Amino acid sequence: MIARARNVVAFTGAGISTESGVPDFRSPGSPWLQNKPIDFGEWLASEDARCEAWRRKFTMDDIYRGAQPSAGHRALAALVSEGKSPGIITQNIDGLHQASGIPDERVVELHGNGTYATCLACGLRHELADVRRAFEATGRAPTCRDCGGLVKSATISFGQAMPEAAMQRARELTLGCDLFLAIGSSLVVYPAAGFPVLAKRNGARLVILNREPTDLDSLADLVIGAEIGTVLGPLAATQ
Repeated sequence: MIARARNVVAFTGAGISTESGVPDFRSPGSPWLQNKPIDFGEWLASEDARCEAWRRKFTMDDIYRGAQPSAGHRALAALVSEGKSPGIITQNIDGLHQASGIPDERVVELHGNGTYATCLACGLRHELADVRRAFEATGRAPTCRDCGGLVKSATISFGQAMPEAAMQRARELTLGCDLFLAIGSSLVVYPAAGFPVLAKRNGARLVILNREPTDLDSLADLVIGAEIGTVLGPLAATQ
């Protein structure tokens, strides 16, 4: 199916990164359950909530520090580098698609990126090492060095609006593809999980590669319930 396709778009969820040692959100015993992201409204309203959010953020960062791209990440990078795929849509925030060699402009991050922070007022990027040093030295939530605005991890929190530009770019990629690969996603978080449906309704073939069944399996042309690295490994070998 990949060989015959002209335009392949992959949509990735946590499963592609669990093979890199990044925990997913829903599995029993997941450290995310002990360090749940704080609702955006609460984060805005309370200095204590912002401090707790940063504490949880750095705890999670330490858990998967040093994670490297998996065979699945490298396989998708091969599709992009070969010109077979115009870009990747991801629900992940770990930056591993970029680390696999995909240019940043080819990765559409629906839930933001957890490898840096931004000022909510002026948009200035803040590096996490600097934020952490300041936080651990003062015990206070960081503010922007330029404008004094609130600084937040560049992820999309619960209760925060989805990024309009990323959603529009994801829609364009979805409508332009003839093969849509849903990889490592439970396909239950909307509106992101609507993209496989959009692709199929627009005439693309749909492949779902996920260890567990999803609610969209009946819609797919092919469902593979196996390890992502095992299935996509041959593509990674072309890198």
